[in-house]
Amino acid sequence: MITVKPVAGIKMLTNQRNSYHPVTLFSEEKCRTVQRFHNTMADYEPTPLASLDNLAAELGVAGVYVKDESFRFGLNAFKALGASYGMARLLADKLGRAIKTITDEYLTSPGVKAKMRKTVFVSATDGNHGRAVAWCATRLGCKSVIYLPKGAAPFRVAAIRNEGAEAHVTDLNYDDAVRLATQKAEENGWTLMQDTAMPGYEQIPAWIMQGYTTMAAEALEQIELQGGPMPTHVFLQAGVGSMSGAVLGFLVQKFRGNHPKTVIIEPENAACMFKSIQAGDGKPHSVEGDLETIMAGLACGEPNPAGWEILRNYAEFFVSCPDFVTAKGMRRLAYPLGSDTGIVSGESGAVGIGLVELLVTKPDLTGLKDAMGLNKNSVVLAFSTEGDTDPSGYRKIVRWSQD
Repeated sequence: MITVKPVAGIKMLTNQRNSYHPVTLFSEEKCRTVQRFHNTMADYEPTPLASLDNLAAELGVAGVYVKDESFRFGLNAFKALGASYGMARLLADKLGRAIKTITDEYLTSPGVKAKMRKTVFVSATDGNHGRAVAWCATRLGCKSVIYLPKGAAPFRVAAIRNEGAEAHVTDLNYDDAVRLATQKAEENGWTLMQDTAMPGYEQIPAWIMQGYTTMAAEALEQIELQGGPMPTHVFLQAGVGSMSGAVLGFLVQKFRGNHPKTVIIEPENAACMFKSIQAGDGKPHSVEGDLETIMAGLACGEPNPAGWEILRNYAEFFVSCPDFVTAKGMRRLAYPLGSDTGIVSGESGAVGIGLVELLVTKPDLTGLKDAMGLNKNSVVLAFSTEGDTDPSGYRKIVRWSQD
């Protein structure tokens, strides 16, 4: 492990990538099964992949791709990929059916709804995951109860309620809200639908993570269809590490270990993956406190063990950064260069592009850029995992200026 001297609050650790061994959770067969199920959903279609050629030229790299998840199922974020597949697997087991035979039409049929109508799903969320759980539960004829951490944006709370859920804003941070949801599930016989694992609760989070792989599969298929070069660098933001672990796990399997260099990015006040790598003992470590950051979807202090294991084994770089980095990315995507496609990217979606732009334009960050191997031959892939899920906050940030 090498620590690169922090610049402007941006800190980076380098990590020795382990030799390849199969990540069975994301085998080719399992990921195909996930995609097959998503393709049965009436509202499913691949989200856009923008090739930002003018930005790439400005930054002096060979290419920049951004996967825009603001179009996913009309929910303005990627999370329903995981919730829908997690619920499908759960209901398939309850109904005694193989997941390969399950379609969304079957799950939403009157007969199945009648069998499942007493099921109550419960979850904790900063907004996006809870809205996805509520949307999926309502479609299945089930109830949902969602707990949010203190400071949750009113618009995100309203969006969850509009999908049919009972939503409660707590005075807790995200990790404690997860513990509250877990407690309520045990007390009331509800089904916990969370994308982070804990002792005795591993299967549903694994299914949810598998659901996220559709996003990565789409991106690679779209790059191939566009005739563009495959990415050399992938920038993935991490909260508990479920999305980043799923995408990286998929890439490890797809490229048989010869996958793109991967950069894991976290808010400086909630950098549990960074702290875990820094500890150097191979174990996940938590960050405590209020986890204050505008990147609400990444304000998580406790790693998902399944995600952590993949990031520990296969990610080369871990970065913690201040909020101005994601604000930079939000503005760059909102105000594109030339004919590049504009992207509405929320606080938790734009940090990858913000970091890339700063790395290649700020002389003080040359050491970090060189350590990552970013140069004229690099092709960057980033995932804008949400749109303006808090519209008023989004408008304020894209107008905020900081060099």
